[in-house]
Amino acid sequence: MSNTTKVLPLLEPEVPETVVPCCPPLTERPFTAEEAETAARMFKALGDPVRLRLFSAVASHEGGEACVCDISDVGVSQPTVSHHLKKLKDAGLLTSERRGTWVYYRVEPSVLAAMGKLLTVAPSAA
Repeated sequence: MSNTTKVLPLLEPEVPETVVPCCPPLTERPFTAEEAETAARMFKALGDPVRLRLFSAVASHEGGEACVCDISDVGVSQPTVSHHLKKLKDAGLLTSERRGTWVYYRVEPSVLAAMGKLLTVAPSAA
């Protein structure tokens, strides 16, 4: 057996004319500080399973509006439902209107569009 070292030729890497990133961006641009604050407030409010269920119940309710009496069946007491609805309202996700003894909740009109915009994938990533 010989102790000679064999030198292999170097291969030049092929460089394409345009470099395509391995992973295209998921969003069109980074959040501004204000957008990040708004998104964090909304997602924090939706971070509780009961609040998420209540929000989806209002959002999916016929006419886009729901009486608290129609959405309170989420496995917690009525005072707890009211507490969670207040948190959603304070986060700007819901609006409310009192009619007699009942309170009706509606998803804030700009919320679904804003959430959709935050979660929209950039066109090149689609």
